[in-house]
Amino acid sequence: MTTKPTGDDLLAVFARSDLGGDDRLDLMEFGMVLDSIGLSWTRAEVQDRFERADTNRDGFISLPELRILLEAQGWSEGGVRSARG
Repeated sequence: MTTKPTGDDLLAVFARSDLGGDDRLDLMEFGMVLDSIGLSWTRAEVQDRFERADTNRDGFISLPELRILLEAQGWSEGGVRSARG
């Protein structure tokens, strides 16, 4: 089971992975975030989650979009129900 990062932790992981410094993640940066928080998905799963999380269809994931995705994948105060969600 993966432990849920606090809001500050998630912000730090997001900032570290945002190599462009533009407050949004491309697909590669998104994968870096997932690795940093211990979610191991296949490339196809990462691509699928990326496309689903990109609700405004701009080709990037914002921090709010990332939080929504993680909550939809089962993040709760106790951790993740299933990292493969």
